[in-house]
Amino acid sequence: MNFFRGVIGGQPAGPQPSGAETIQKLCDRVASSTLLEDRRDAVRALKSLSKKYRLDVGTQAMGHLVHILKTDSSDSEIIGYTLDTLYNIISNDEEEEQDESEDENSQKQGDDLGVQFTEIYIKDSENVTLLLTLLEEFDFHVRWPGVKLLTALLKNQCAQVQGIILVSPMGVSRLMDLLADSREVIRNDGLLLLQQLTKGNAAIQKIVAFENAFERLLDIITEEGTSDGGIVVEDCLLLLLNLLKNNSSNQNFFKEGSYIQRMRPWFEVGDDNSGWSAQKVTNLHLMLQLVRVLVSPVNSPGATSSCQKSMYQCGLLQQLCTILMATGVPADILTETINTVSEVIRGSQVNQDYFASVNAPSNPPRPAIVVLLMSMVNERQPFVLRCAVLYCFQCFLYKNQKGQGEIVATLLPSTIDANSISAGQLLCGGLFSADSLSNWCAAVALAHALQDNPTQKEQLLRVQLATSLGNPPVSLLQQCTNILSQGDKIDRRGSKVQTRVGLLMLLCTWISSCPIAVTHFLHNQDNVPFLTAQISENLGEDERLVQGLCALLLGICIYYNDNSLENYTKEKLKQLIERRIGKENFVEKLGFITKHELYSRAAQKPQPSFSSPEQMLFDHEFTKLVKELEGVITKTVHKSSEEEKKEEEVKKTLEQHDSIVTQYKELIREQDTEIKELKEKVSALTSQNEQMQTTIAQQMSQIQQHKDQYNVLKIKLGKDNQQSSGQAEGAHVNGLQLEELEELRRQNAELQTQLADKDTLITSLKSEGTQAVEGSAGPSDSAEILKELEMLRGQTQSQSAEISQLRAEKQDLLRKTVPGDICTGQSAGNEAKMGELESRLSTQTGEVERLKEEVKALLESRASLEQQLASANSTVAILQTEKDKLQNEVVESKKEQDELLVLLADQDQKIMALKQKLKDLGETVRVPWSSIAHYTARAHQESV
Repeated sequence: MNFFRGVIGGQPAGPQPSGAETIQKLCDRVASSTLLEDRRDAVRALKSLSKKYRLDVGTQAMGHLVHILKTDSSDSEIIGYTLDTLYNIISNDEEEEQDESEDENSQKQGDDLGVQFTEIYIKDSENVTLLLTLLEEFDFHVRWPGVKLLTALLKNQCAQVQGIILVSPMGVSRLMDLLADSREVIRNDGLLLLQQLTKGNAAIQKIVAFENAFERLLDIITEEGTSDGGIVVEDCLLLLLNLLKNNSSNQNFFKEGSYIQRMRPWFEVGDDNSGWSAQKVTNLHLMLQLVRVLVSPVNSPGATSSCQKSMYQCGLLQQLCTILMATGVPADILTETINTVSEVIRGSQVNQDYFASVNAPSNPPRPAIVVLLMSMVNERQPFVLRCAVLYCFQCFLYKNQKGQGEIVATLLPSTIDANSISAGQLLCGGLFSADSLSNWCAAVALAHALQDNPTQKEQLLRVQLATSLGNPPVSLLQQCTNILSQGDKIDRRGSKVQTRVGLLMLLCTWISSCPIAVTHFLHNQDNVPFLTAQISENLGEDERLVQGLCALLLGICIYYNDNSLENYTKEKLKQLIERRIGKENFVEKLGFITKHELYSRAAQKPQPSFSSPEQMLFDHEFTKLVKELEGVITKTVHKSSEEEKKEEEVKKTLEQHDSIVTQYKELIREQDTEIKELKEKVSALTSQNEQMQTTIAQQMSQIQQHKDQYNVLKIKLGKDNQQSSGQAEGAHVNGLQLEELEELRRQNAELQTQLADKDTLITSLKSEGTQAVEGSAGPSDSAEILKELEMLRGQTQSQSAEISQLRAEKQDLLRKTVPGDICTGQSAGNEAKMGELESRLSTQTGEVERLKEEVKALLESRASLEQQLASANSTVAILQTEKDKLQNEVVESKKEQDELLVLLADQDQKIMALKQKLKDLGETVRVPWSSIAHYTARAHQESV
């Protein structure tokens, strides 16, 4: 203790030790002291010296401090001092504060020092895992410095620390618990920690989101007062932006969790908008950015459309439009609100229709679109606001043919209202004003009204403009070309590059994909000479873009030319280019467009973002048109008439081929439908066949019963006949001998046997018919069945004749056997029995005929079923081949997995051996390596 009094306390006599010597002594004390109190005092002394002697403390004490974290984790006080010391060594915050009066080199050295110490600390990933474990301590003196230290590590080496936390068990979950801490300072610093943790790492962003981060952050924003809150609201919004930006999974989770609905109260701005604090402006700006992240054009169309729908249904779009039309809103908030509304309505028909119905609170009320266009063509408005209005108008017309038609309709003579200002009038006014930026914005806005809409391109040809009193009106197309061709003669507007670029983009968009507009453009005899003259001249650097756009316009006139004008057919225009300009020179001038430095910037995203008005030269949608037409125009100019004819023939052939392919596709669809129906019919026939088999079995049982009854009656009839013959005294009964009666009985028995054989044959024929339906019988079997059926028909006819003959003989026998009145009663009984027997026999004969007809129908259906089963068998063979292939792949995959498991098991055994060696050498092994290996393997499998 006397040593520490000498270091920290009074000044003893004699030479004082230097800072490095003092730090060395303190490090020795930390390493050698056995008492916890001595180590604690030494660490406290190092903490006090760590800011002034950052390099010395970091180089000498880093290892000792890490060892303290491992061995003295039970004492919260020494752990707190250790974490504070490590934070002072690693963090660059203090260095930045001190460097305000120093040069940039010293600040850079301080930053590099923090990065170097961070690399030393995270070189052993166990140090970061140990820090995550310490964050579970509820003690304020441990948790707070631990949060600050981990934040500093993430600032210096973000990617490396993120990787360690990601593979650490429950690493992200431990950090999410910081948001639930009741101490605001820890919660707020936890927000800063999570901001650094979620930067640029989609995997961590997903884990944080699924740890209920959205719910907690929105609750904190609500508790802190939403847009009126302080810096904590800003931190929450920044963290939400990190989680949602460029992360489609989190965006979908945010929407599915109904969190968009909870954003609506953020934008409930009161009527009193006079006093906006700087923090409120910042908060609301971040809230608007958060909305834009969900509906950004770079997101997938399905996700954007779903979020747009939710924003309309929950009233968020309506609330944004209220801010848009409110008074007293700061300019930057108004500009960002316009951009946000633009992306909420972009490509959504429902949202675009609602925006078209919004009116400004003026007297009389005017549509919001008209009010915004007034700002766009007003040169006194801020530049960023005019760009935002242009973007809003573009988004309103994006894939909105209904809105395009409404805008163009305000320019047509039949719909012009002299008492009100329309969108078309404002666009025309801006198109021909003295401000070049207004010219460009109006031209681009009008071009978007024609984008991918040939109908409106033709309608716009009807627009007539009154130039001056006494002169006839001219068309809008003619007036645009006049301004281009007359140059400086009209108020110096034609000489401005921005104006001419805007007009040329409008004309190119207008006449592309519209042969009628091309004809109108070529009908003016001055247009083609003007374009050729512009392209062929050698102008300055600023005029090259105009030359390229003129070449593009002339190329469109060639490519979409329907040859309706004799003087300006495709071939004649190409000859004119070859004579006046040269094909190579024409293609070179056409390439000036894409080589311009502002072209690539405009092609990146739909929103026009320019630092100055002079940079507004290209529109995003126009860059798509240039990319689409540059190649085809170049090919068209270089092609000869014979090549064009060949291409047309090839095109027709391809169209025919496409039509044939389409027909085959339709045929395949029909066959698929038929196969499905036939399968259903097969199943229905199978069930019907089973029912028929059951019915046949029942009928055969009834036939057998009838046979038994017939035999009983026959025997009884024989006995009666014997009795009557005995009474007749002799071998003759009314002239009929007994031998003849016996012969008839024998014939009747044979007939019954044949009838039984016939029933057996019918049963076998039924079975064979069923097999034919199921597809088991071949063509030869069918022929045999048909032969047997013909034989059966012949036998049935002969048997029917014998039955008829037998009936006649029985009638004769009855008449001969019962003469006079001797056996009248007995004869009447026999006749009744025979009548019943005959009726039953007739019923069975009809049933046999019906069964034969059913067998015939089944045989007829067999042929069609064979064809269906043949096609089905081919499909089954293909599917079986694919199934075998997939099974082989599964087997190979299982083999690979088994090999991987064997390798992991070997690795685990090696790790256990190394662990045992470390124990033998006296080293302390704190982390179970086997569990780390197991977790690593599991993480690898999950990532795969």
